[in-house]
Amino acid sequence: MQRRLFSAVGTAIAALALAGCSTGVDTGATASTSEAAGGAPRPQACDASSPYVAVALPNLTNPYYVAMKKGFETAGQAAGFKIEVQIANDDDAAQLSQVQAMLQKKPCALALNPVKSQPAAAVVKLANDAGVPVFTVNVTVDDAALKAQGGSIVQYLGADNAAGGEQVAKQVLQDLGADADLKIGFITEPDEGPVVARDKGFEDAIASDAKAKVVAKVDGNVKPDDSLAATTELLQGNPDVNVLFASTGPAAYGALQAVKSSGKNVKVYGFCAADEPLTDQYPACVAQEPEDYGKRVIEQISGWRGGTKPEAQILRPLKLFTKGQTPAPGEVG
Repeated sequence: MQRRLFSAVGTAIAALALAGCSTGVDTGATASTSEAAGGAPRPQACDASSPYVAVALPNLTNPYYVAMKKGFETAGQAAGFKIEVQIANDDDAAQLSQVQAMLQKKPCALALNPVKSQPAAAVVKLANDAGVPVFTVNVTVDDAALKAQGGSIVQYLGADNAAGGEQVAKQVLQDLGADADLKIGFITEPDEGPVVARDKGFEDAIASDAKAKVVAKVDGNVKPDDSLAATTELLQGNPDVNVLFASTGPAAYGALQAVKSSGKNVKVYGFCAADEPLTDQYPACVAQEPEDYGKRVIEQISGWRGGTKPEAQILRPLKLFTKGQTPAPGEVG
């Protein structure tokens, strides 16, 4: 079912991309012949006194993106940009369509937080064809898909996700013992590159304990309700699980609710759920700072506009929280 659904979404995105080509984003009027530092075309729109910057985000149901939106808008205003934020409601095809519409307004740059890593390549290619530089944040664009599309980005900025997963695993071993008998379940999202990196970082680090074993992985779809349902099924099907690794904030929240309902003594570790205090049952988590990410992307675009060559990749450290602490608003997984 998931494969068929993904195929259908991919077909819809491909159709929209073709429609974008046929309707014609005005590349000639948008892009100048000069190139800014970093090799990306510098649109004429960047010469305006208050350049228009397009921002595409997945949703506003996740507190993560509420914080990021605030960062974009606050920093954009301070930098003298006109910011437009479009919300895709977790729909890849909708995000492509929204970006297509924003490109018609001739932005100086596109800041893109993809809904999913692979379909986002079509969004990047659409912007490339319009001569608009793409700065990605949080969710990476799948390399193979981007290569197949012939697309390119100026920069990626986000958490050092592999290091975050490693941080959590080391905390598990510190809390429970370096040779603890661990049966671990994952609440993950296999279609998002950063989440895959988190999972790998955790698995690589937890492997130092020969008795630790990952026994099940379920897709929480980065949504609390989906994560609650998936974790409930995981616990029912794997009664020996004693540790859960939730690789997104919504997954952590859903997993906590499932564990509480089950009455089982299962520890939940992972990326921080919004405003959730750390307890015996939820001993540690790592948090990103999405509002800061939005601000930093605007700073990078501003610097690029001024002639500074951006780094191809900026990876930000994560904050570790342990029992007795509560992440501040905006410090989320």
